[in-house]
Amino acid sequence: MPEGTGTSPTHIARLVREAIPPMHPGGRPIVAGVALAATGIRALSGRGALPGLLATAATAAFFRDPQRTPPARTGVVLAPCDGTVATVGEVEPPAELDLPRVPHPRVSVFLSVLDVHVQWTPVHGRVRAVEYRPGAFLSADLDKASEQNERNAITLDAADGYRVGVVQIAGLIARRIVCGISAGAEVAAGERFGLIRFGSRVDTYLPPGTVPLVRPGQRAVGAETVLGEPATAPPAPPAEG
Repeated sequence: MPEGTGTSPTHIARLVREAIPPMHPGGRPIVAGVALAATGIRALSGRGALPGLLATAATAAFFRDPQRTPPARTGVVLAPCDGTVATVGEVEPPAELDLPRVPHPRVSVFLSVLDVHVQWTPVHGRVRAVEYRPGAFLSADLDKASEQNERNAITLDAADGYRVGVVQIAGLIARRIVCGISAGAEVAAGERFGLIRFGSRVDTYLPPGTVPLVRPGQRAVGAETVLGEPATAPPAPPAEG
């Protein structure tokens, strides 16, 4: 069948791939476990397969990993995740971030169980440090979750000359934080770097003086929504003589 008709198998397969996002590798063991449990329950109970299929499909949908296209702008900090902006304010960054001990604008995004739980790097640059901290599993929409919950902090040196902090925070149900980058790695804005399983939160610390461009209640789209545009230092004047 001609490709130009729009009804060829190749074209249809591409449309299906675009409509149904692939699964993040970090979710495959969980989905396989749910499918195996559903199969076992069906074998023991003799009941229909529909509930097991629905449970497996719902788990697979939770771990969806959609393709994102970062905006064609430089010098901005992008949202590292999908979700609802919970708080915007100025706070001193946690000790695990390699940032100056002065107030920084912080944007906290809450991820419900219905949101995509993949994380993307917010800037072009280099990973300065990654530090994991064990902790509690309070509801991620509480402000104190930033300091008390299990979390993973990533400090990034942006190519534009400023430093950004991103903290993956486990929530009430989340019990596993996945981070695929380490100190020294070169990263691009919009590059996948992690996953938090089930409801959680991600905090982004912008450089001091940055005016956040989002507000509480707003929906953030990972790798696409601009959280702020930091002011960069002007170039040094040429030496005289």
